[in-house]
Amino acid sequence: MKITCVHIHVIPGTEDAFISATMRNHDNTRRETGNIRFDFLQSPDDSARFQLIEVFTGEDAVQFHKTTAHYLAWRNTVAPMMAEPRQGIPWKIVSPESESDWL
Repeated sequence: MKITCVHIHVIPGTEDAFISATMRNHDNTRRETGNIRFDFLQSPDDSARFQLIEVFTGEDAVQFHKTTAHYLAWRNTVAPMMAEPRQGIPWKIVSPESESDWL
């Protein structure tokens, strides 16, 4: 299982466009066979800060995701909205201990 938390800071004023583009990516990613979870969060204290929590079945599913039309469109659409480069941080599961509890 591959879990990544992506920290995103957009240029203030681009939040609505970022949300729209990210929802298209989110909805299509959730339909991918290898996607287990995709959470899209916005900071309550700073509307220009977002987090994506992406859970895939494995590295192959992540690599497939990065080739999809919806991901490539999202990446290209949101690139000029970034206040700073997005940061993807991998995580490992501590609990629940069994990966099957995530499925």
